[in-house]
Amino acid sequence: MDVQSIKQRFGIIGNSPDLNRAIEVAVQVAPTDLSVLITGESGTGKEIFPQIIHQHSSRKHGKYIAVNCGAIPEGTIDSELFGHEKGSFTGALADRKGYFEEADGGTIFLDEIGELPLSTQVRLLRVLETGEFIKVGSSKMLKTNVRVIAATNVHIPSAIEAGKFREDLYYRLNTVPILIQPLRNRPDDIYLLFRKFASDFAEKYRMPPIKLEDDARLLLTGFRWPGNVRQLKNITEQISIIERNRDISVQVLRNYLPEENKSNLPALIHEPHEKSFSSEREILYQVLFDMKKDTYDIRKDMNDLKKLVLDLLHEHGEEDLEEHAPIIRKLYQTEDGVITGKKGPTSIQIETLGKESILDTEEFVEESLSLEDKEIELIRKALEKHGGKRKFAAQELGISERTLYRKIKEYDIEE
Repeated sequence: MDVQSIKQRFGIIGNSPDLNRAIEVAVQVAPTDLSVLITGESGTGKEIFPQIIHQHSSRKHGKYIAVNCGAIPEGTIDSELFGHEKGSFTGALADRKGYFEEADGGTIFLDEIGELPLSTQVRLLRVLETGEFIKVGSSKMLKTNVRVIAATNVHIPSAIEAGKFREDLYYRLNTVPILIQPLRNRPDDIYLLFRKFASDFAEKYRMPPIKLEDDARLLLTGFRWPGNVRQLKNITEQISIIERNRDISVQVLRNYLPEENKSNLPALIHEPHEKSFSSEREILYQVLFDMKKDTYDIRKDMNDLKKLVLDLLHEHGEEDLEEHAPIIRKLYQTEDGVITGKKGPTSIQIETLGKESILDTEEFVEESLSLEDKEIELIRKALEKHGGKRKFAAQELGISERTLYRKIKEYDIEE
């Protein structure tokens, strides 16, 4: 069967060489039982190719089951794919066959394979290598003879580096790769698809088909189409329903396209210098995250904060400090209005409040971090706040009045 007849059978529109090549590969691999991984952006029509492979294989009379892995909750994905035994978990009221058991002798299409949890990936790898699987809550090994085709819009090598996808599973699935090009790489197919969709919607809604003026056609074919074929179909349907004038001008078409028709070149991200700050908020975060936790003495907190700011002054250049002078004025004020450090004074002049310097020489005793001491302190504060009334103090502490009474006796707290 040639490529054109396959397009007609499965409703594929387009004549780009990449599209034709993808169809040819699908037909060539169909008679085998090799695993196939279909990659491409969302909306490119990846779901058509597993059907082509199944219908041209010796399994065409067996079951074809398509599973959207991203739509199944992580807690039930193993049960959905491999089945479960009665009572294996809450709600398992009866034995249930999974998709791999149901598809025995046929084909299973796992869409959005990149969304599978790692634990499920281990189970899937075993099925691919040996055909064996175990139901949830069972110890009995079962066998299945199923052809696995997977698809994803995730860049799997990046997911592997991030530890979200198993490398061995990727190579097992990717025996035969098929790449579906995005619509922006098939500009000649865009207008063909538009005409097909316009004709279909005209028939569906019993109205004349919409047509594009020349300028509108140029805009259509030059648009980036981040949602690919799915987005083109949706916009064609909107225009078909809403516009009374069936000749669509470029002004009308532009109303239906997203405003951000940017170049598809990746955005350049300028990495900040390792020791620079991009905002006043960032310098605060740097200070606060470096602080030692947890203390209830606000005066000691402030001294720690001041010390860390001084350390930052030593580490960062004067240019960074100039940029963030306002925030530094709030955190670090000296008697002479000049911030000083080991490297000498900077040129940042700050206001003097005429009060004590932010460098407080008072020493504070390190506070006890004992849970018992803290509990006693909180109980005393709650009793004091509510005038010794245990009922309200217990409510404030989130414990029962009986527990509060026991702890008062245990810690010998004076009421």
